Amino acid sequence: MTNCVGHNSSCKPEEMSDGDALNLVLLVFRVAIGATFVMHGYNKVKNGLAGTAGWFGSMGMRAPMLQARAAAVTEIGSGALLVAGLLTPLAGAGVVGTMLVAWVIAHRNNGFFIFLPGGGWEFVMVLLFVGITLGTIGPGEWSLDEAFGLRDDLFGATGLYLSAGLGLVGGAALLASCWRPPAATAEN
Repeated sequence: MTNCVGHNSSCKPEEMSDGDALNLVLLVFRVAIGATFVMHGYNKVKNGLAGTAGWFGSMGMRAPMLQARAAAVTEIGSGALLVAGLLTPLAGAGVVGTMLVAWVIAHRNNGFFIFLPGGGWEFVMVLLFVGITLGTIGPGEWSLDEAFGLRDDLFGATGLYLSAGLGLVGGAALLASCWRPPAATAEN
């Protein structure tokens, strides 16, 4: 963008406003996170859900095929909502819930760092807090929440309560009702 008038030879680029800079960063951030979640959900279904269901079952999830479907739908749905900037706190809740469950059943005993055997919990922890953060601060003005007049009603405390509250309660309820950790085996 330039600010050139007539034949003036001293044209200079226009500066980006603070609001546009924030909206650009929020757009890029939520698209990156949303696309990551869509890909995680797609990865669960691309070769059939049986492998994911078997993995869930091996970690003690009851009704593992149902869990595999629910995880895939939640990740794809939450990711798509983040990309669009639509119902952002609910998308954040989906991120929070799935990452809480992943943290507890798959990563908590593997140490902090993701590069450790079995994958540590740093990645899922960061994504959990990203879900809360996006749900709280909202998607920015360049979003469907803004286009539909929802943004002002869904960010701030309301966004925090929805993203953190629904996500943590939903994840905890799923763990309480569907997760039975496999019994530890004694080593000789």
